[in-house]
Amino acid sequence: RRTMRFAFVTAPQRTTWEWMLEVWQRADAHPVFEGGWTFDHFYPLFGDSTEDCLEGWMTLAALLHETERLRGGVLVTGMVYRHPAVLANMATTLDITSGGRLELGIGAGWNEEECEAYGIELGSMRERFDRFDEGLAVLDGLLTNDRTTFDGTYFQLTDAMNNPKPVQSPLPICIGGRGKTRTLPTTARYAHHWNFGGTEVDEWQECRDVLHAACTEIGRDPAEITCSTIARWGEDADAFLADVQRWDDAGVDLVIVGMAPTLPAAAIDDVAAALA
Repeated sequence: RRTMRFAFVTAPQRTTWEWMLEVWQRADAHPVFEGGWTFDHFYPLFGDSTEDCLEGWMTLAALLHETERLRGGVLVTGMVYRHPAVLANMATTLDITSGGRLELGIGAGWNEEECEAYGIELGSMRERFDRFDEGLAVLDGLLTNDRTTFDGTYFQLTDAMNNPKPVQSPLPICIGGRGKTRTLPTTARYAHHWNFGGTEVDEWQECRDVLHAACTEIGRDPAEITCSTIARWGEDADAFLADVQRWDDAGVDLVIVGMAPTLPAAAIDDVAAALA
């Protein structure tokens, strides 16, 4: 029988390094959590964008260094922010320095405010996903091949190297999003983990069915892809567990528990106790 798994996410916004570190170190002691996640934004989301926000990859590297067991990833890296060859080197290095504990989360990118402020060309929806597909092909080549040559609209590589290779082979890729036309077929091709990013069970099931159909179309076993969603921890443990049960009944493999920075760091112990 399928057994639901659990992780957590601490968005590095409106909080402190000390709070995140304590959450992760406490979680590291609870076997119920397989991993933790940060996010990839430079301005905080959902509210006042002038408040504090730490960079997700640097935060993740520090957190993996300060823990022993937890796997970790960025939920999810915006392809628009970094050249995929640079990202491949970053991911490889962090997988090595963490002893093979990295999950490489990737998405197309969407935050117009950040891109406008930094002069990063986000592009139309079509351009974003064309760039995303090219970037994934570049990553795939650099993470697995001795040399990679690629001639695309957005990226061009000539006999490019990324050595040494990651500890994990293949390095697990998580793609986030729920676009049925582009995101989910791309997930079927490249990912080992799909994160839904929504709140409605019916929509999750629709997207999962599209993902499974896309897998079948290319001859891939859908069971190779972990399907996850986020559930937020509040003060009411019973309501949280009812939410988790709802996702379990729907067939979710992995629930990533959202930890708000307004909670005390010790709340992660309460989450672990509730899930146990």
